[in-house]
Amino acid sequence: MTLPSATLFPQALLPLFIFEPRYRRMLHDALESDRLFAVAMQKPGRLRDAPFPVAGLGLIRASVQHEDQTSHLILQGVARVQLGPAIQYKPYRVHQIQPLAASGTDPVALEPLLKELYEKVGQGLEKGLAATLGQSIPSDRESKEGPLPVFSIQEIIKHLQQMRGPEEVTDLVAAALVLDPEQRQRILETLDVSQRLRHLIFCLTAQANGASPKNES
Repeated sequence: MTLPSATLFPQALLPLFIFEPRYRRMLHDALESDRLFAVAMQKPGRLRDAPFPVAGLGLIRASVQHEDQTSHLILQGVARVQLGPAIQYKPYRVHQIQPLAASGTDPVALEPLLKELYEKVGQGLEKGLAATLGQSIPSDRESKEGPLPVFSIQEIIKHLQQMRGPEEVTDLVAAALVLDPEQRQRILETLDVSQRLRHLIFCLTAQANGASPKNES
């Protein structure tokens, strides 16, 4: 699925509204098989489908079909993938895909960068930029009939620190806080986690200062 300004990171949730006939067919086929499909960002300035070569593979967690055959669904990222040759174009594109493995994942070496990231996340929370970040935290405070739970800055930082590793933290924060679509795509394409963390910190710093994150040297 090729969408403008859309980036699907591993572990992150992406709500989608499916209305085009080709994607309604794609959703039907996915639900009838493995519940998986990839989301790739459309290259800017292209009229036809022109996906970036690195995409996010997602698992359909929930899907609700309406009377007009449109659907709302929640997609959860499970992996970065490299798009290979297209093997089908109609009614929707199908590509061969190759999972992409991370490098530079030593938690000891990444600890200083993670500490700096937590500081930037705290600053973003103070400015109200991280509403979606708190929504990913499981809680017994959440009720099916009540409002979404409200978490303090300390609770959200603690949740990030308890995650399995730096890669998961980096992807979740990038999905929730990086506003520029092209920068999210750049982070998605960066396989070295130390470089990914550095660029994420740069983006958050630029956003906090009201500057463009596109001028990193």
